[in-house]
Amino acid sequence: MSIADMREEYSGQPLDISHISDHPIKQFETWFQEAQNSEIIEPNVMTFATSAIDGKPSARILLLKGIQDDGFVFFTNYNSRKGRELALNPNAAIVFCWLELSRQVRIEGIVKKVSEKESESYFQSRPRGSQVGAWASPQSRVVIDRDVLEKKVDEIEKEFANEEKLPLPRFWGGYKLMPSIIEFWQGRTNRLHDRIRYSRQSDKKWKIERLAP
Repeated sequence: MSIADMREEYSGQPLDISHISDHPIKQFETWFQEAQNSEIIEPNVMTFATSAIDGKPSARILLLKGIQDDGFVFFTNYNSRKGRELALNPNAAIVFCWLELSRQVRIEGIVKKVSEKESESYFQSRPRGSQVGAWASPQSRVVIDRDVLEKKVDEIEKEFANEEKLPLPRFWGGYKLMPSIIEFWQGRTNRLHDRIRYSRQSDKKWKIERLAP
């Protein structure tokens, strides 16, 4: 079968403005809970897209680690490519795709760092091996071979051998994407999908509109 002939017929439940929350993050929480209840593997997997000052986009897969009243939280190395790009341009986008439910959520907004306390709390809740890995990895930088990383892991293990929880690296922590647009996509038959968009207005209220598929 050629790629052009690959297609899936979607048959999700209707998505109507009259039956959704008036706040997009509340609506997201509802969908996220339904994704969890459906036993989707890692429903918190998301595509995270950034753009440097030159306008060239880049995207990668991350894990959502928190939903708050004003945004979506994730953690990473501040010196990674995405961290460097966010320092130049804090505009970013997130996409969640739950194929089992024929659903997609697109989110656009501004990203800012969370507090050091919040970053430390999450960092020290991770498995110790993940803490060591974060200290050892110069994320997104070129390394000669894997031995470089494994030697660095050994050094970090020796340095913090007597500590159950490692201190928070100064180059690692959390970000929060505060949305200005959130779009909910529900697959329907004959490609007449449902698309509902929330747009944040100047008075901080949310405008809700239906988009053509």
